[in-house]
Amino acid sequence: YPSAYGGGPESFGTTLHFGPAYNADPWEKAHAVYSLPSGTFNDDFHTFGFVWAADRMYSYVDSEANIVMDLPITKDFWSLGNFPQPYQNPWASSPNINAPFDKQYYLILNVAVGGTAGYFADGVAGKPWTNSDGHAVNSFYNAKSQWYSTWDQKGEGSALQVDSVKVWAL
Repeated sequence: YPSAYGGGPESFGTTLHFGPAYNADPWEKAHAVYSLPSGTFNDDFHTFGFVWAADRMYSYVDSEANIVMDLPITKDFWSLGNFPQPYQNPWASSPNINAPFDKQYYLILNVAVGGTAGYFADGVAGKPWTNSDGHAVNSFYNAKSQWYSTWDQKGEGSALQVDSVKVWAL
């Protein structure tokens, strides 16, 4: 089921995480979700792209004409984040407007399931935990009889299948 932030096998999302601390991450300002008009992403292989240029970052699905997240770099990321006090700009000494994205980074490819960050609304589709539950993982496991049989245990239907990952320097 799609949540407020997107989700489900028909959805693809791109998020840039940045901030001076884990609890000061304005990811919502660099986040977008695309949902297929029909079917799910596990019906076929797809191309997921990310272009990181000096003046813009964007992601796309299957074609650069199908842009998902489009982030023009018109001001530095510290200003974009609008961080509250007492945080201080850890990138102030960098002359690059792209800081902190002016260093080497890792690409993370994942299938996100669960969590307590609000990606999946409470009380929807039989979710067996709440976002305020300090032991959400235990609540999820204790409800195993509700969800385990729906997971593909023998095939690769529940697997993240990657044909290739390619990186180019522009």
